[in-house]
Amino acid sequence: MIRIALADDHKLFAKGIEGLIEEHEGLLVVGLFHNGKELLEFLDKEEVDVVLTDLNMPVLDGFGVLKHCKLHHPELKVIVLSMYDEEKIFKECMVLDADAFILKDADPDELIFTIIEVYEGRYVKNFKRVIQQAEQAPFFDAFREKYRLSRRETQILKLISDGMLNRDIADELSLSIQTIETHRKNIHQKLQVSSRIELIKKVNEMHL
Repeated sequence: MIRIALADDHKLFAKGIEGLIEEHEGLLVVGLFHNGKELLEFLDKEEVDVVLTDLNMPVLDGFGVLKHCKLHHPELKVIVLSMYDEEKIFKECMVLDADAFILKDADPDELIFTIIEVYEGRYVKNFKRVIQQAEQAPFFDAFREKYRLSRRETQILKLISDGMLNRDIADELSLSIQTIETHRKNIHQKLQVSSRIELIKKVNEMHL
């Protein structure tokens, strides 16, 4: 079980993230806080594996959370949640040794995969990955809606249809190979195909 504490001063957003996380087996939100000070007081008393922190919060912001965690809880993984896809902010977080950086408008599955990758020590720190979180899906919305594909899944599907292999896709998207393999399994299930050949055939039939 991955124990997660979340700090964000937007209450509706925080509750939404909590609900999303707890839909997934193996993930548990053990604390929900609206500023960094409340979070740090909790961390001094309770066991947590991963912290999700907003950057802009009252009393103590996300940068303060990062500094404190890395100094007093070096074993703790810290993921920054941000509204801004600015490289300057990303680099500031990396200098403070953030374990990951994810945009607030990223697809829900991007957050879940990021938590798991960070916990397992296979997250790839790369600003290119951050930018891709905000990119439009390569296939039109009707296709995404029909098969309930996430933005990341459609990116991977496009690269598969272009003939790229898992390792190449992982390099292109700054993801681990294990994450690509998991996405591919999900894509196969959603499109109801059992092989790469069937997958490419379905994509061609849809004229994508």
